[in-house]
Amino acid sequence: MNVRLLRLARIAAEAEGLRLRRQVRRAAIRGVLGVIALVWLFGAVVFMHVAVWNWLEANVGWTPLGTAWTLAGGDALIALVLCLVAALLGPGRVETEALAVRARAVDAATSSLAVSAMLLQAVRVGIDLVKRRRD
Repeated sequence: MNVRLLRLARIAAEAEGLRLRRQVRRAAIRGVLGVIALVWLFGAVVFMHVAVWNWLEANVGWTPLGTAWTLAGGDALIALVLCLVAALLGPGRVETEALAVRARAVDAATSSLAVSAMLLQAVRVGIDLVKRRRD
């Protein structure tokens, strides 16, 4: 039983290692693609600001200083809303349930190993008692 348990543990460890390597690889690719996307998004935001600036000056008749303050205030408001959302964002239901499942699985595994160890000790004690009675 111990050999089977060790073999299963080794297989599980190898599978987990493979899964983690693939997860790291996927995270790296996603990170690089995310950085590239942010560069393009930054360019789009810059051109959008230039377009709004020109529209406010040409069609509304705002001064350059008034246009600059308006755009800066709008950007600050958007940043504040995003910061509040990020600060209030907590773990979701799925994340909480996954953590509970993991805790139950670890508890079950450790109790299973503890029971196996106790049974092994009981068998050893039983064998020693039988040997002593024979002698």
